[in-house]
Amino acid sequence: MQNREQILAMLTKILVDEFEIDADDITMEASLYQDLDLDSIDAVDLVIKLQQLTGKKIQPEEFKAVRTVEDVVLAIEGLVKQ
Repeated sequence: MQNREQILAMLTKILVDEFEIDADDITMEASLYQDLDLDSIDAVDLVIKLQQLTGKKIQPEEFKAVRTVEDVVLAIEGLVKQ
């Protein structure tokens, strides 16, 4: 079972490695689109990476409402608990 800190660490690693985002910019409050400069294509890539890491199918609708790093962490947390 992964806790929020582990999920945040996993997400941070993906954002730094795959999207070249500065780790210092990644906070729970950070907006994926405004603060981290992700676009919709990046968001799709992020979902694919998260699916690979969690082994869970992520429905695109579940990520439509995601705006912040915390939203992603909570969505992943919900998935891994299922």
